[in-house]
Amino acid sequence: MIVGEAIRAAAERLAATSDTARLDAEVLMAQALGLTRSDMLLKAMRDPAPEGFAALVERRAAQEPVAYITGAAEFYGLTLKVTPATLIPRGDSETLVVAALEHAGEAGRAIDLGTGSGALLLALLAERPGWRGVGIDASQEALAVASGNAAALGLAARSEWLHRDWHTAGWADDLGTFDLVLCNPPYVEADAALDAQVRDYEPASALFAGPEGLDDYRVLIPQLRALMNAQALAILEIGASQAATVTALAEAAGFSVTLRRDLAQRPRALVLG
Repeated sequence: MIVGEAIRAAAERLAATSDTARLDAEVLMAQALGLTRSDMLLKAMRDPAPEGFAALVERRAAQEPVAYITGAAEFYGLTLKVTPATLIPRGDSETLVVAALEHAGEAGRAIDLGTGSGALLLALLAERPGWRGVGIDASQEALAVASGNAAALGLAARSEWLHRDWHTAGWADDLGTFDLVLCNPPYVEADAALDAQVRDYEPASALFAGPEGLDDYRVLIPQLRALMNAQALAILEIGASQAATVTALAEAAGFSVTLRRDLAQRPRALVLG
């Protein structure tokens, strides 16, 4: 079977479990061939299909996310390594980067709380060469991924990756203060109905935050001011139904709050000042 035929067959196989079956098949074939998707489409559609492709398709048919199969995800123009130790960065989270860049001057210092793959901090540093940053995470495995991404992007010299847990007393005592705080915390309700590719594969510790999805906001928001310079902002990702509740938590902690929406006009981030 040639590449084009194998892609068509794979798309049919994946149609029952993926809304992007054809794209998934093309991305997986490019991975099996060791080519970019564009090079594959231009040059390899009549080549013999590689033996390893079928196994990749079966992994996707079992709901494993494409990003974990290929080991990479795109975020704000960057290609990032991802593993099952990290959430897969999503385009909705780019809302936080846009808000951060509007605030960020030529130079400054940022911290990314619960950094995962490093996506938020690395996107900021890539756009602002005068900035430096710290990424923290409770997962050593995630920090290894983030550090590797920083090195691959040429941003290692301006970033530091530290093993910290904001549920532990004293976790921020030696960090100093920052011009910008970024955070995509766990915010999913414990009993939320999630797609199998999220529920069964992405790290639960980075998803779930108690029965209302608010546990980490309650712990973290009262601690933010100690991390912030006088003119600093903190930008938090939220679930689409959480704007009012998390705003109330932030206002009770003395913050002014501005809502930012994603491209689909859903509530996506709160800017705290």
